[in-house]
Amino acid sequence: MDSNTAIITDEVVISKIYIIRNTKIMLDKDLAELYDVSTGNLNKAVSRNKSRFPEDFMFQLYEEEFKNLIFQNGISSWGGTRKLPYAFTEQGVAMLSGILHSERAIQVNIRIMRIFTRIKHILNNHSELNLEIEKIKKKLNNHDKNLEIVFKYLDELMGKHSDQNKFPEIGFKVGKG
Repeated sequence: MDSNTAIITDEVVISKIYIIRNTKIMLDKDLAELYDVSTGNLNKAVSRNKSRFPEDFMFQLYEEEFKNLIFQNGISSWGGTRKLPYAFTEQGVAMLSGILHSERAIQVNIRIMRIFTRIKHILNNHSELNLEIEKIKKKLNNHDKNLEIVFKYLDELMGKHSDQNKFPEIGFKVGKG
């Protein structure tokens, strides 16, 4: 890995991954910055290879999505951007490696793919953990119901038992009066 690529940390890459339309994406400007090319040149390379980028690999943001992204993530307004940015899904980022041939682009792409894989793994583990927690909750809920039934029966038994143990009062009664 060359020295320019080495300074790109995982945290830098992760900070450039957003969720839009329930999909993890990276924006053209951020990818261009990571690949050390201009956004215009990145988009020109993509437009020359448009057939490699179907809608599920790359799409252009709607104005509202872009405004939301700026507002929620505090990213800059990008200095008078004339066109709305393009969003690249994980598959789109992978496809970029086929059209960008610099050593830096290859190394950055490898790093991005590894991070996407790690994020997917973390999310899968999180989902599995959530499923296990739900199973435990259901078991506890069933145990609670079973305990309620046991205590109800115990109360009934105690009530019957106390009725059977009532003995007639024996002895001298002092009356009021």
